[in-house]
Amino acid sequence: MAEVIIDMKQIVKRYFIGQPNELEVLHGIDLQVSKGEFVAIVGQSGSGKSTLMNMIGALDRPTEGEYSLNGVDMFRADDRDLSAIRCNEIGFVFQTYNLVARTTALKNVELPMLYAGKSRSVRKSRAIELLRMMDMEERMKHSPDELSGGQKQRVAIARAMANDPAIILADEPTGALDSETGRMIMDIFHRLNKEQGKTIILITHSPELAEETQRILTLKDGRITGCRKGSGKRADS
Repeated sequence: MAEVIIDMKQIVKRYFIGQPNELEVLHGIDLQVSKGEFVAIVGQSGSGKSTLMNMIGALDRPTEGEYSLNGVDMFRADDRDLSAIRCNEIGFVFQTYNLVARTTALKNVELPMLYAGKSRSVRKSRAIELLRMMDMEERMKHSPDELSGGQKQRVAIARAMANDPAIILADEPTGALDSETGRMIMDIFHRLNKEQGKTIILITHSPELAEETQRILTLKDGRITGCRKGSGKRADS
């Protein structure tokens, strides 16, 4: 039986706690993800997808519930622990890329390793290796404003892989791309999952992309309302 790497039980998230306009966004989420699994979370805007992603990625703390990530009790972890987990255990890929504007692709990929305290030589060689993997070696000295959307996203994926995280969280990674470029990005995720065993959680509004993952969870009004198997294969294979 595969090792459970993400284990959430009865996760609740409220904002404005104790105030008259208190808002509960997540209502008792149960979520288990196994090591090496490729999972999609789908839902309409306002369903709670991004809030759940923030909980999984330790970008925000749940109000109630239990959460273990790679064996660490996330409720007991302090801010320093959570920062280390975000730096080393999780790679983030966003729809808007979130690259640093006035620096090169190479320096963008090096950034998480700088935060992790790795030497300049280690940072540079790892960043070059990752950009080669993304077929971006010839663009590594270009800044984000000199790159296309697909090139920016490949740099963002390389950056997410910088510290060799166990988990990649991808929040609408193809949402700002045309279908051909989105296809290329999905192929990269398939490669990382199959060849490197990365656990990947894909937030998407696209049923077609979700179908390519191994398991599809439907989120509606802050609750998981469905769970079914996906094909685990690219749509045209």
